[in-house]
Amino acid sequence: MASTQSAAATLRSAWIAHAQANPIIAVGLVGTVLVVLLLLGASGYNALQNGDESNIRYGLLGGTAGFAATALGALMAIALGNISTRTQDSMLGFAAGMMLAASSFSLILPGLAAARDLFGSGPAAALTVVVGLGFGVLLMLGLDYFTPHEHESAGAFGPDHQRMSRVWLFVFAIILHNVPEGMAIGVSFSKGDMEVGLPLTTAIAIQDIPEGLAVALALRTTGLSAWRAILVAAASGLMEPLGALVGLGISSGLAIAYPVSLGLAAGAMIFVVSHEVIPETHRNGHQTPATVGLMGGFAVMMFLDTALG
Repeated sequence: MASTQSAAATLRSAWIAHAQANPIIAVGLVGTVLVVLLLLGASGYNALQNGDESNIRYGLLGGTAGFAATALGALMAIALGNISTRTQDSMLGFAAGMMLAASSFSLILPGLAAARDLFGSGPAAALTVVVGLGFGVLLMLGLDYFTPHEHESAGAFGPDHQRMSRVWLFVFAIILHNVPEGMAIGVSFSKGDMEVGLPLTTAIAIQDIPEGLAVALALRTTGLSAWRAILVAAASGLMEPLGALVGLGISSGLAIAYPVSLGLAAGAMIFVVSHEVIPETHRNGHQTPATVGLMGGFAVMMFLDTALG
């Protein structure tokens, strides 16, 4: 008990030191979390009052599809065994391209359209979505700064990361990656619009397959056995249905919450792609295949958005 309290006190001190070192990020994270909680309370209450159970069901199904795709990709690690780093980078590049296209075509453009219908003004619509983008970036920047985690190539980050095992640091990194994807799925179904939700969920589920495979293979390098690596990689996909509930909560009910939440989800996803996925694919000297994969993923998502949307 005493050791647990000591560890908690040490981590709390590390968080305080981190906040004092960069108060702008700390204030931004606190402000964003407060906004998200406010939207969750107000929008969630209105959604329940209006009886939007079908949207909740669609959002959960979409988040579960992301989890299932992540688990499928993790299981492929057994069948494929060890695949080359070049192939992994190409696959992650493909996933990054799909996330970028999904952010643009399935989140930002519908957000602009919804805000224009709300305000009747192009500049006001753009400003609304930009505010959402800012909240998404602040949220991920704060989580990245204050959450101990590790990237396979770049090493460990976050307060008091020296006290945590490499496996748990890597698991936290995966969670940070999956949260915005789940939120995006939830936001996309918050109005019951299948033309927004279906292509976005399809894109995220498709890119979750190579992502789950890459995560399982990377976890093997931390010393986990094959099956434990697969279980941990698959379990990380559970953040998608949970994130979907958060996305539904912050975007349902209040009119302005919908375009702001679409922008927030897009900002969070773009941040993850630029801050984590693309750098990981370029650190091994495979920039060209990774970039070709990114362009391929972008094209596939653009086609899905057009064909299904």
